[in-house]
Amino acid sequence: MSEINVVPYIDVMLVLLVIFMVTAPLMTQGIKVDLPEAASGPLKIDENEPLLVVSVNAEGDYYMNVGEDDEAVELSLIADRAGKIISANPGIKVMVEGDRTLAYGVVVNLINVLQVAGANSVGLITEPPKQ
Repeated sequence: MSEINVVPYIDVMLVLLVIFMVTAPLMTQGIKVDLPEAASGPLKIDENEPLLVVSVNAEGDYYMNVGEDDEAVELSLIADRAGKIISANPGIKVMVEGDRTLAYGVVVNLINVLQVAGANSVGLITEPPKQ
């Protein structure tokens, strides 16, 4: 009488399952961004809802809409200030406003800094297309 012992197969499957569970999160790369679709309308933002807007001009200077300051802010200070604002207001919406002549990497770097600071999702501010 011959029987198949399935216990070693189950052990191997459990080891493979653990390996895949550990390595799957490490394989995801990139930045999670909620991009608006081309045909979408403007976002409905309540005036009482907190909003953090970080802007980058054509020269690559960063600005935040905090207080009355119109001075350029270093990227490291943006990370620090945004982290404090997001920790104080966990539901705050974070938006990025970038000049159209900027390199793609500048905006991606800014979004990455904001996500490291604690922003769950970062939106992009655009102008509607001209008719």
